[in-house]
Amino acid sequence: MTDTASLDYFSDPALAQDPYPYLAGLRDRNPIVREPHHGVLMVTGYREADLIFRDHESFSACVSIGGPFPPLPFTPEGDDITDQIEAHRHRFPIFEHMVTMDPPEHTRTRTLLSRLLTPKRLKENRDYMLGLADRRLDAIVEAGGCEFLGDYAKPFATLVIADLLGVPEQDREEFRRRLTGHEEPGSRVGSLDSEPVGSNPLQWLEDTFGGYLGERRATPSPDILGVLAATTYPDGTLPELIDIVRPATFLFAAGMETVTKLLSSAIRVLAERPEYQQILRADRSLVAPFIEEALRIESPTKVDFRLARRTTRVGDVDIPAGSIVMLCIGAANRDPRKFDAPDEFRLDRPNSREHIAFGRGIHTCAGAPLARTEGQVTLDRLLDRVTDLAIDETAHGPGGSRDFRYEPTFLLRGLQELHVTYERAGR
Repeated sequence: MTDTASLDYFSDPALAQDPYPYLAGLRDRNPIVREPHHGVLMVTGYREADLIFRDHESFSACVSIGGPFPPLPFTPEGDDITDQIEAHRHRFPIFEHMVTMDPPEHTRTRTLLSRLLTPKRLKENRDYMLGLADRRLDAIVEAGGCEFLGDYAKPFATLVIADLLGVPEQDREEFRRRLTGHEEPGSRVGSLDSEPVGSNPLQWLEDTFGGYLGERRATPSPDILGVLAATTYPDGTLPELIDIVRPATFLFAAGMETVTKLLSSAIRVLAERPEYQQILRADRSLVAPFIEEALRIESPTKVDFRLARRTTRVGDVDIPAGSIVMLCIGAANRDPRKFDAPDEFRLDRPNSREHIAFGRGIHTCAGAPLARTEGQVTLDRLLDRVTDLAIDETAHGPGGSRDFRYEPTFLLRGLQELHVTYERAGR
């Protein structure tokens, strides 16, 4: 039995590597438990997390990234702190980005992204993905092995988003260099949420997209950036340039990170379970449910936060206004009340797509269709190009005593490295 009272989720290095026994211990006590170190209410139950995600009238997203860090910029007073939140909104971390916004500002900003993420644009981007996946695999299949994150996942995720947002072809190599730290297979790669890359990635993205969109405002063009620059709110008004730049840059940064983590999680399962390689090769329609189960069992985003704007009750727990609520996505996706044998990877799980890896409600990840497609394209092309995919035991140890290291963050769940071996198909 895990001693949940003595452990600090936010700082204990062991919990960063394997949080699931700790989170299950909390859920055994109650799906909503106040942790003793920072006072946040940890929500580990599926039903409870789903309810809070959907109830944006009672729970504000203003703390979605920082949670209890830094502390609230005011002392909550009364059973409804909506006015206090609005008066101090500019003092919350990354308040200017959509992920922390509430209606009506969130609604207005999200409409700008919806003009970009159209079915037509996503189809065009998928066509680009297919060619990009082959080009990345061309660079590594002959070697018989690779470090998957640096050699494939990070460059792939970066360039897919660059294409979606219309980054000029001649500039994409600079995006890859800036945001992955290196472009050559086999080299260690930087990360937006851990290793430094020589400059603030979000600021660099904001400056770069600001330049692109400013040029398109001055000289309209029919390309993707030109369409984005001319996008208006539903009432027909033209947004300030920065109000277009910020959703685009956050989509870029968040999409790159979460997709990299999804791909590495899926490939790890595929390499550990060779029977799935045979099953998926025989029936490619199962690639999509395989990706859903990978999202459920290792959600790239571990937690999300909300601030109770008014006193409310969830389940049998009273939540006072001003409480910081931590929605433990990884735990909710392993709630046995929702998913049978939740710690097992099951390709035939009938409700795997009901996971909340992408959140729920108005803040459901706008890039979810894109992430799913990136996962499906990667697995499909990899299965065509290589056989006998396996974990590299010289890097991770033999079966039964593997050594995988996860990034030491409380927000995200992702491997630091994944070394795999394989044979080129057709040999």
